[in-house]
Amino acid sequence: MVSAAHARRAGTSRATRWLALAIVVVAALVLWVRGGVVRDLFGRQYEYEEDLTIDVDGSGTLTINASLAALNALRGLDVEPLASSVDRDRIRALYESSVVRVRSVPRPWRRHNRQFVQINLEFDDVRRLHEAAPLSWSRYELTAQNGQHLFRQTVGGSALKPGTLKNVGWDGGEIVAFRLHLPSRILEHNARDLDNNEPTGISRGNILGWEQHLADRLDGKPLTIEVRMDSQSILYRTLFLFAGAFAAAVLTLVGLIWWTMNKGKEETG
Repeated sequence: MVSAAHARRAGTSRATRWLALAIVVVAALVLWVRGGVVRDLFGRQYEYEEDLTIDVDGSGTLTINASLAALNALRGLDVEPLASSVDRDRIRALYESSVVRVRSVPRPWRRHNRQFVQINLEFDDVRRLHEAAPLSWSRYELTAQNGQHLFRQTVGGSALKPGTLKNVGWDGGEIVAFRLHLPSRILEHNARDLDNNEPTGISRGNILGWEQHLADRLDGKPLTIEVRMDSQSILYRTLFLFAGAFAAAVLTLVGLIWWTMNKGKEETG
């Protein structure tokens, strides 16, 4: 005769299996293809991506996620597109310069039979990033105008030379992205959705993104990134508000103490 405890364990085991199956089915449903672009739980998968974070003084960080094939074709870096491994010291040396510092080159990963790598950079002046050879396809502007800051990045042609593109398994659905993290309230921007050409919204943390088909980027189709924002950073405004609230709380407490002391004197008097 089956005990109640055994029955409960069997029921729990079956529920766990059904839950695992449900997760797999949901993940399979979420994965879908539209216009040749694979989307998943984490959004698009990019062949090349620049993730730029800047402050109002022009300093910031830049993270690049890209396949070796994209680094070779788009930026002309001397790396083997279909290499079975990644020489991270070589990648670091290719990006290190007088205007950018390489913070790290984490462990690479593999996708679609291509090696991908991440390069984390930091810099003091975004306007000088074009002096670094791997970033020379862009011109960066950051100017102050009447209490506002205007950021503009113009991405020019790729390093691809006619007749040199190798077969690395690209199927035409690959996407290139330029992501921008801004320090203050965004007033205007020209980011548009790649699928319907409609203006995109601002993601959490003041993040905007611009996308382009890899084929267009290889052909050097111009891309202009433009954002107008407040000159006062969100962090500064938040600290100012916090300081104001703290000062108000202290004054309120002092007032209460003063009122209590005077009330006590009146009663004893």
